[in-house]
Amino acid sequence: MKKTRLWSMMVFILSLVLLSGCGEENAASGDNDGKIQIVATTGMIADLAANIGGDLVEVEGLMGPGVDPHLYKATQGDMEKIDQAEMIFYNGLHLEGKMQDILEKMEKKKPVIAVTKDIEKGKLQTVEDNTFDPHIWFDVELWIETLDVVKDALIAEDKENKGTYEENYKAYKQELMKLDQYAAEQLSSIPVEQRILITAHDAFGYFGEAYGLEVRGLQGISTLSEYGSKDVSELRDFIVEKKIKAIFVESSVPQKAIQAVIEGAERKGHTVEVGGELFSDAMGENGTEEGTYIGMIKHNVDTITNALR
Repeated sequence: MKKTRLWSMMVFILSLVLLSGCGEENAASGDNDGKIQIVATTGMIADLAANIGGDLVEVEGLMGPGVDPHLYKATQGDMEKIDQAEMIFYNGLHLEGKMQDILEKMEKKKPVIAVTKDIEKGKLQTVEDNTFDPHIWFDVELWIETLDVVKDALIAEDKENKGTYEENYKAYKQELMKLDQYAAEQLSSIPVEQRILITAHDAFGYFGEAYGLEVRGLQGISTLSEYGSKDVSELRDFIVEKKIKAIFVESSVPQKAIQAVIEGAERKGHTVEVGGELFSDAMGENGTEEGTYIGMIKHNVDTITNALR
């Protein structure tokens, strides 16, 4: 009887040891096939990391379609993703608001990289309070500079696959150079006097400077800034004076503000239409062309060109 009990206990202990070993092995692999687990704040950055990382990375963006990063507040689920990630990429230049403080504190634990960190300050647009406009992705040539930051960070984390990251980098850079040329050619077809882009908030400053458009926004650089009746009336009067025929709404900003401008212009005897919806601080739905950075920019360029030309 004692031998039977002793044997049963040995089998039980052996089972626990084997189960524990399997658990550790599964935890180590994390069911990710050895891929680097990356968290990116915006869809544009997630797309950038995925293109350069390729099959060697698993990327998750925190802010999905229609999400305004200026107003975004990290959830408990976000904090868990950030804690579990091996690498984190974010925009910087205070695009992520208060979340940037959280990310900067994480730098002591793991690679946390602002993709804008190496851009020369002279290339950035200065806004109120001597801060910089964070919407750099709208100047494709400027956005290309962030590729080096992501590539170098991935190589530092995974030196064995340096060649793959460099190949992916070169291929994606070529695609973005073609995109920049496409944007310039399309937008240059708009008559000079009609190259005025009016949107809900002032996110297209780099876009206008890069491609020769005058840009006006009802709200400031950040959607945190409030707009008042004076802002509405001033923009309305500008539209009437310039006889602007189309203005644009944004996927991540409520349309109420722009509608007030349209109605105000109508009361002044001028009809202005919504030229279409632009993607500003967030890309389109996953699985769609607009759900990629290249598709997002092409959509905006085509929408603006068709409406203003």
